[in-house]
Amino acid sequence: MSRNAFQGPIPDTFSNLIVLEGLDLSTNALSGVIPKSLELLRDLKYLNVSFNNLQGEVPKKGVFANVNYRFLMGNPRLCGAPDLYIPICPAQGRKTTRKKSIILRTAVPVAVTFLILVTLFFTWMIWSRKKHVIGNNESDYPPRIAHQKITYYELLQATENFSQSKLVGSGSSGTVYQGTFSGGAVFAIKVFDMQWQRGLRNFDSECEILSNVRHRNLVKIVSTCSNLDFTAIVLEYMPNGSLDKRLYSDENCLSLVERLNIMIDVALAMEYLHHDYTVPIVHCDLKPGNVLLDQDLTAHVADFGIAKMLAQEGNIAQTKTLGTIGYIAPEYGLDGQISTSSDVYSFGILLLEIFTRKRPTDDMFSGDLSLHKWTSLSFPDAVLDILDADLVSDIGFTTDTIDENQSQIKQLLVLIINVAFLCLKEFPEERINMRELWCS
Repeated sequence: MSRNAFQGPIPDTFSNLIVLEGLDLSTNALSGVIPKSLELLRDLKYLNVSFNNLQGEVPKKGVFANVNYRFLMGNPRLCGAPDLYIPICPAQGRKTTRKKSIILRTAVPVAVTFLILVTLFFTWMIWSRKKHVIGNNESDYPPRIAHQKITYYELLQATENFSQSKLVGSGSSGTVYQGTFSGGAVFAIKVFDMQWQRGLRNFDSECEILSNVRHRNLVKIVSTCSNLDFTAIVLEYMPNGSLDKRLYSDENCLSLVERLNIMIDVALAMEYLHHDYTVPIVHCDLKPGNVLLDQDLTAHVADFGIAKMLAQEGNIAQTKTLGTIGYIAPEYGLDGQISTSSDVYSFGILLLEIFTRKRPTDDMFSGDLSLHKWTSLSFPDAVLDILDADLVSDIGFTTDTIDENQSQIKQLLVLIINVAFLCLKEFPEERINMRELWCS
């Protein structure tokens, strides 16, 4: 019932709807108080009255016992919920003042001292709690609103009407914006392109997968917003953007350790999807643009728009949905066959790309020459010739001599490139899997 320009008070007769489980009255022009009778609806678990003209005291029981500020915001004349940063009602304030006055006039000095100590203690407790909540707002926010839908109006506010200044990036299935919600929490908002034929299906797919997987190297879903004309998901915000932007940035050079740690993060995420989740999940579009970096450059695999869940009794599926040219496995591009080995192939390409800083679609790769073949021509003796020049400079390699430490680093790089080659075998059954990766 949101966004309908409803006016007047909320009908008290809503309390007769004894099996009502959810009620969204947000973004209307409702006035008056919130009916206290709504406390009696024992099945009511979701109530959103944000962005109206409501006033008076917020009820305390029933659905209101666990209500979130998001569902009351936009009603500046509401009162009586200090835990939600809604001020105490004037009557309550006067009543409290009178009680304190009586105590101060009648209590003996010992009692006064005790009261002051107790007051100072609770003041300190409340201050400490608020400081903790504000300081950890970004980490605490997702669990509180997980699996709850957010309104389109809130997304507009968070992104300043989807301003270009908030644009983070765009892909085949939609556009990503940076959004700042009430309290200062920052998230990424992926708006799906509904003109794209697979838009709605991708939305359902991402929500299904991201809301169930649990791994530190996978981007977590925070909330959703969906109607006939608009679909979006709210995700963790990654301040360092995608690996693609970071790798090809002229301002920042990823060190050897940073590149290695990023690929370890990606490998752990893919191992979880392939081997540790209830049903094996094939990502189908693993590439630098779908690897996001947080403030510590920890990698998080994102964009499950075309991911596929494989049946437990089989390990191969077919799809008409293609990934990204240059990263898709040969069997995937030819007949649409996908398996966990398809992701392994993409991981191999990604591993070569991060250390060579060459895209598989670079203009230099034409005809029979590919990124895989180009690196193999210099492997292993001339492995330094294929490395990113900035990385070589950062390590301190010279063409004249290589000391013992640099020699060990070169051997490590040979091992890394060799792992990539094991992932890039032509036939899926010849490739290693993500669990065998650690033994290679």
